[in-house]
Amino acid sequence: MSARRCALEALSQWEETSRYASDILTDLGGRFRLTPQDRALAQEILFGTIRNLYLLDTIIEKFRKGSLQNATQDLLRIGLYQLFLTEIAEHAAVNETVSLCKKHEKGFVNAILRNAQRQKDEILADIKNWSLEDQYSQPEFLIERWTEQYGEEAAVSLCHWNNQPPKVYGRINSLAPDKEALARVRADTQAFLLGEDYPDFFVIEGPPNTFWLDEGLIYIQDPSTSRACSLLAPQPGESILDACGAPGGKAALLAAMRGNEGRLVATDNVETRLEQMQQNFNRLHLSDIEVTLADWAVESEEPLGGEKFDAILLDAPCSNTGVMRRRIDVRWRIQPRDFATSAKLQTTLIQNTAKALKPGGRLIYSTCSIDRVENEEVLEASGMTVEKVVTSLPWQDGHDGAFAAILRA
Repeated sequence: MSARRCALEALSQWEETSRYASDILTDLGGRFRLTPQDRALAQEILFGTIRNLYLLDTIIEKFRKGSLQNATQDLLRIGLYQLFLTEIAEHAAVNETVSLCKKHEKGFVNAILRNAQRQKDEILADIKNWSLEDQYSQPEFLIERWTEQYGEEAAVSLCHWNNQPPKVYGRINSLAPDKEALARVRADTQAFLLGEDYPDFFVIEGPPNTFWLDEGLIYIQDPSTSRACSLLAPQPGESILDACGAPGGKAALLAAMRGNEGRLVATDNVETRLEQMQQNFNRLHLSDIEVTLADWAVESEEPLGGEKFDAILLDAPCSNTGVMRRRIDVRWRIQPRDFATSAKLQTTLIQNTAKALKPGGRLIYSTCSIDRVENEEVLEASGMTVEKVVTSLPWQDGHDGAFAAILRA
């Protein structure tokens, strides 16, 4: 009951505020004092419901025409999600949802859920005939963009990918000073390592090991983030700038890749993100990374006091269309105009950070977008020479979407 009530309240807050679903759930999970098992159930119900809003509302419309109060709509959504899209026993999905209702709602909610239960097979068979927008609960304009850029089959595959719960990945922190503990981590994760393309990355089954996290033995990180770092290929002794560094995962990986040798500066334009980044570096035993406030959207003749770097990683703000599976709020917040807005900022960031390159230096431009307006078209507008491009497409590579390119002046 506490897990479902928490999910219901979180869904209500998510609709009424601009807060991220994960932040809401974290706060409410503490207030409801959820056990790890209950928190996992609350997250599945909340995130799964948000991912499938159009589909669930379309089912509701089959049994109820006209508007409903928000609270009643949310009750039906979480009930139908459990009934149609989970392995939860049908009687539990219905009964536990009805038990959350206020007295005047019970009969109405129970009737709709029971009717949906009786017609479940028929509805499931019919869903495949619905529009992709309703089947996958993703905005029509996004589906049209993906179809135009990658083809219909890829667009459908991406829609399906975005609606699945994401895997959790960890990266073994080779710079952790406790080598005995590090050896035990390697032994325990051996069967889950991803292989030579993603060294030290592994799949986390179940809740992450809190001791490993607290001691800085591992870091939660999707393997797609390594694409840009591998492209940069840091060398010992080089001076490197991570221009949009928070929360610090890529800078930490760069430090590990070159044995923590040489100068590494990580910047961000928000003080609170700098604090978070510094905390992550401290936990990962990365005392040599310099954390500095810098806004690369603002033009400066001599950024960072005129210091020049051998290599710059520019992991630019973007639409996040490559990580919609992981960031469930994105599909409901993104607007068609956002791609052009992002591209304008991204081009500015390239031009401004390029001023901090040494002659012959390389700039790695990366995003977690799969949209060509933010990727290939930004490269064309940058005025720099494109040396190499790497991509990660979720429906092909099985990881978050990512884009990275080597640019030279």
